[in-house]
Parts: sequence; structure tokens; C-alpha cells
Amino acid sequence: MIWNWKSALYSSVLRGLIFFFANLTAGLHAAEGAMLAEFVFRAVTAGFYGAATQRFRQIEPAWRGALLSLSVLIPVSHSLELAIHWWRGTPHLRTSIGASVTFTIVSTLFNLYAMRRGVFVTGTGDSRSLIDDFRRLPRLLWST
Repeated sequence: MIWNWKSALYSSVLRGLIFFFANLTAGLHAAEGAMLAEFVFRAVTAGFYGAATQRFRQIEPAWRGALLSLSVLIPVSHSLELAIHWWRGTPHLRTSIGASVTFTIVSTLFNLYAMRRGVFVTGTGDSRSLIDDFRRLPRLLWST
């Protein structure tokens, strides 16, 4: 599998919001532009990163999969992200990228945890609907 549509969907929305709020003090137009650029970038790329994370969930021990996923995903995804936002002139670039990297660390570790338990996976025998994934989240969060 090379695409995880669930990751593409929620990463695009959440990261778009991160860039919107990080750039809101530069004006509504700047915030909307940063949000749109990030939304499109993540809509195109996050499915691939989610599929990679889904593969990393199988690495044992779990900490090794987490370390590998972070050491691969952060440099690749955020180098591209930085280039796109630098090129388009996103005003609060340091704040935006810093918040995005922080989000990547937290979300990647959580996604690995969830995917090891069959949540947010796509294209496999243990794949479920997105609604079912969200129904399973409270129990998953309490079991951490």
C-alpha cells in the first residue's frame, strides 16, 4: 500500500489550521494563504507519509519503529514543507514550521500506537471505516 487516505484527510485539515493560526497576526489574507498552501501540500503528501507510518507499525520492538519513522518522516516532509512556504512567502515561517514539526512528532507517535491496534489503517484486513476508528478512540486513549 502506498496511500493512507485517512492520514491525508486529517493531516491536511489539522495542519492547515496550524498554519492559519500561526500566521493570523500577519493578517487574514496571509493566514488563509498559508493555510491553503499547507492544506494542498498535505493533501498530496500526507497519504504517503501515513502509509509509511502504517508500515513502520510492524517493526519490533515498537520503539525502533517510532525512532525510524521520526528520523525518516521529519526531515523529508518538513524540508519540502519549508521550501514550499519559503517560496510562497509565508510570514511566520519559523513559528509555522516549528508547530508543524511538533505536531509531526506527537501525531506520528500516536498514529503508530493507534495503527498497531488497527485504528487509522487503510487497505488491509484490519482496516475499518473512519467513523469506526473515531468510535474506538476513547477506549484507545484510556488504554495508553
